[in-house]
Amino acid sequence: MKISLDSLLILDAIDRRGSFASAAEELFRVPSAITYSVQKLEQDLGVALFDRSGHRAVLTEAGTELLREGRHLLVAAGELEARVKRIASGYEAELRIAVSDLVDISRLYPIIEAFYRQNCGTRLTLLREVYGGTWDALATGRADLAIGAPSDGPAGGGYATHLLGTLDFVFAVAPHHPLAGKPEPLQQTDILVHRAIAAADSSRNLPPRTSGILSGQDVFTVPDMQAKLEAHIYGLGGGYLLKNIAARYAAEGKLVIKAVDEPKAGSPVFHGLAQPPAGAFAAMVRGAAQAAQHRGFAWIEGTNKNSGSSSINRTISQGQAIRSTFRRSPAANCALRFGNACTRHRARRTSPGHA
Repeated sequence: MKISLDSLLILDAIDRRGSFASAAEELFRVPSAITYSVQKLEQDLGVALFDRSGHRAVLTEAGTELLREGRHLLVAAGELEARVKRIASGYEAELRIAVSDLVDISRLYPIIEAFYRQNCGTRLTLLREVYGGTWDALATGRADLAIGAPSDGPAGGGYATHLLGTLDFVFAVAPHHPLAGKPEPLQQTDILVHRAIAAADSSRNLPPRTSGILSGQDVFTVPDMQAKLEAHIYGLGGGYLLKNIAARYAAEGKLVIKAVDEPKAGSPVFHGLAQPPAGAFAAMVRGAAQAAQHRGFAWIEGTNKNSGSSSINRTISQGQAIRSTFRRSPAANCALRFGNACTRHRARRTSPGHA
């Protein structure tokens, strides 16, 4: 390689300072060393980088092009150097966050904004998962943290969980759906002859989960809970929706909530983290799991809070204790401000999930 970062630094300094002598002063070198470096570079490349015909040397067209592109390399090299130093001091290069489609992802953005203000230099990746896909991402290493994972996690361990609350579901159909006018409570035989709408479980390694679907029932599978809600409103089928969301659209006349003889039980939702994370990342995610647990209640509409204010205050106190314990780790501080999670890429399965 004939072009070095050092030679690019010299060209940059000469251009900014206006002379070889001023560049030498900035770089703490003697002028002869600057002159020699430029001449050596010109000789190696076989081109003239400076026009020396006037009273002061100015960049040629070739020199200008080299400096313009070279400055991109200098910036990239500086960022790489800073990133390496951050990782060595406890920052992770990337945080991977698996977020359930039950979670209003926009609720995370203020926390992410606060995280970015810490200038950790950590890349964040959010992954949207459906039903068991949130657990799949955590258990198989595609994510280091998961938010809003429903029901129980898979066997085998390798992760820790914190209960956020319990989700209540209700059976809902469009006002023009045949089941809307049926007497209550609806019997299983009534529901069986009508199409169920299900959100596809996005698991790619664990067996896809199903919930609220009767054996032999026709199923229309959609990508996620938002699409499922829209399909309900359109009248394409029926099934269970989060209670608070269904109630809102029922109040607008877009859905009808029906009592059923065998209602769907409430579903616990968790926030989980992979164990054991390595090094300072372990401190970071554990601190995040403790300090942000109280925030999780606001992320999912329809969640029954399983903790009162005293419990939330206790959680905040735990977060403060962790902040104190890990105050030497910049990564831990960033995670405490962020309040959760981590991700990698995922592929979505088409098997039915929520119904």
